[in-house]
Amino acid sequence: MTTDPLRALFDFKGRTAIVTGGTRGIGLAVAEALVRCGANVAVASRKPDACATAANELRSVGPGKAIGVPTHMGDLVAINRLVSSTVEEFGGVDIIINNAATALNLPIDEITPEAWAKSFSVNLQGPVFLVQAALPYLRDSDHAAILNVVSAGAFIFAPLVSMYSAAKAAMVSFTRSMAAEFAHQGIRVNALAPGSVDTDMTRGNPPEFIEAMKSSALLQRVADPSEMIGPALLLVSDAGSFITGQTILAYGGMVAR
Repeated sequence: MTTDPLRALFDFKGRTAIVTGGTRGIGLAVAEALVRCGANVAVASRKPDACATAANELRSVGPGKAIGVPTHMGDLVAINRLVSSTVEEFGGVDIIINNAATALNLPIDEITPEAWAKSFSVNLQGPVFLVQAALPYLRDSDHAAILNVVSAGAFIFAPLVSMYSAAKAAMVSFTRSMAAEFAHQGIRVNALAPGSVDTDMTRGNPPEFIEAMKSSALLQRVADPSEMIGPALLLVSDAGSFITGQTILAYGGMVAR
């Protein structure tokens, strides 16, 4: 294989991606990588200011284009608007990256119906219905790919964050089901399960929790968000054209411990 075909494996020119939770952390890192590889990207998060700032930042790195679409993943109307805004701007959707999440820290005996609804609407309902809303456009794409960003927490004991981990475990299951249902339509579906990553979600924990996160991994550290770019791009690019229904564990050896 010569250099040009190798580069083409990660060439996203002419493709459009939606990245939820795309204004910071893993989502922003992956969105920037996509734009640098030529993709047009719609980043979504709850805050309009954050969407505008991220979109401006992404447009400055090019060559792809970017827009920000304020979207609460617990709001089905907003999810449909995210898809329609993306299609209006870029003409279609080729890639969905379900990255937005909320991790509510509650012991099981303190879970309330309100907390349950908030957690599962954002972490489970929103991603599934975003895929559903984008399906007509994904079916028309020659490079359709869905990436569900889950969590190593889906595979380990998860005290205090049981709702988050349970929703992510459900998304692992949905990933397999989506892969099976959509394969004949030319749509690949995979999941990425990060371990502890240096994001706002991680930094919001007490120092002793962060140290425990580091020590629980074989690599004895948390990841930088940029370290999720490689596996994410593999799963949504032509480099991963024969991969579907899989979950890549990018966790530094956490589950093995």
